[in-house]
Amino acid sequence: MTDSYSPDEQRAMRETFARGEMPACPRCAVPMTERPIGGGSFGLGYARKREWLLCSTCKRSALFDVRRGTRN
Repeated sequence: MTDSYSPDEQRAMRETFARGEMPACPRCAVPMTERPIGGGSFGLGYARKREWLLCSTCKRSALFDVRRGTRN
């Protein structure tokens, strides 16, 4: 199993993504792949928009809530 990204690495990826740019993997410098993830249940009054950023080389990933910019 691979090590997770550090909190600082995740923060930098979120900030880059929030600017409309695709971040590169902090460990191997390969552009990340974006995978949107729906969330929430219909009828509950909320729906979360989350993004899953994946590195195709080292297989690490980061998942965060787009609206709040926080890690899930």
